[in-house]
Amino acid sequence: MQMLFQWEMSKKDPQKLKLQFWKGAPAADLTYDFANQLFDGTAQEVHELDALIEQHCDTWKFERIPAIDLAILRMAIYELRANTAPRRTVFNEAVELAKKFSSEESAPYLNGILHAVSKKLGRKT
Repeated sequence: MQMLFQWEMSKKDPQKLKLQFWKGAPAADLTYDFANQLFDGTAQEVHELDALIEQHCDTWKFERIPAIDLAILRMAIYELRANTAPRRTVFNEAVELAKKFSSEESAPYLNGILHAVSKKLGRKT
């Protein structure tokens, strides 16, 4: 999620950003691999992910979604589409990230968007 946020803020080439990020953030091999999978997949599908978010952000204009919330939504929707984790786990992680890095108000808003996108994708579990 940190790489996605940095990418949104800097607009750097994703591969260069990823290399720079890992220079300052050592991680276990499994964490490294999983984080890279999420970042690479999300970066590659960003246009499709943004289209889904825009379709379901009823009360906000897409352009007004805070960068941190956008990073969380993109990653969570990528996970839903890629089926990397159970739906409930994806939702819970996204809500907890919003509470920790964004605001209490963002958590239910992101949860609502994720429910709508999940329904559109046909994800029930």
